[in-house]
Amino acid sequence: MRTFSLFVSLFIAVQSYAQNATPRLEKMPTDLETDYALSALPPQLRPGATVYLLDPAKGYYMSRKGFNGFICFVTRTAWEWAEFRNDIYTAISYDAEGARAIFPVYEAAAAMRASGRFTALEVRNIIIDRIKKGMYKAPSRPGISYMLAPVMRVYPATPSEHKVVTMQMPHYMFYAPYLTNKDIGNIPDGQQDGPVLINPEAMFLGERKAPYGYIIVRAGEKEKAKIVANNKMLLKRLADYKPFLK
Repeated sequence: MRTFSLFVSLFIAVQSYAQNATPRLEKMPTDLETDYALSALPPQLRPGATVYLLDPAKGYYMSRKGFNGFICFVTRTAWEWAEFRNDIYTAISYDAEGARAIFPVYEAAAAMRASGRFTALEVRNIIIDRIKKGMYKAPSRPGISYMLAPVMRVYPATPSEHKVVTMQMPHYMFYAPYLTNKDIGNIPDGQQDGPVLINPEAMFLGERKAPYGYIIVRAGEKEKAKIVANNKMLLKRLADYKPFLK
């Protein structure tokens, strides 16, 4: 009987660990991560941009200090979804205001995951709590996040859906804190071709209480084709590294 009880206790412990484990991310090759991160920006902004790379054991660190106020990095954890996946790869950039107000959230999520001391749900809850307490605030002025990379692997919908897709959708994101779909007459299910509003954390904070909303404008078809053509070698390197990025 004691043997069976011990087995049950061990089984529960293993199950608990499996549910709370924080899978360590694989370190991208430095040159590939750098080039992918920089591809989020228009070519004229890349030489002066600050580049952050991810150390899976610690979090983000500055690999190259720039001088034009823009930063770029590859996000590997979408904290709003409360799920530690190993196949999220999205190159993103911010202007100086986004670097000040929004990037710290990415830094915190990456550092908490790297520590191995938090579950994905705990990370989300901590960040939501910090937003509620005013530790993380909305951008103080209008600004832009360029996401002009030739490919990305993301959650394409709200945090209630956990499907991940690889897609070619270079776009521009303009800060739109507290904005709602109703404010801009947007069809929230993606049926329209015009600007789209996204704000994943609104699902947890409530309408007009989520500071990190964006109005997304897709690059035109000609611009998209040019971006893909100009990044042909980068696309090959990414696909060779991870076939799901093809």
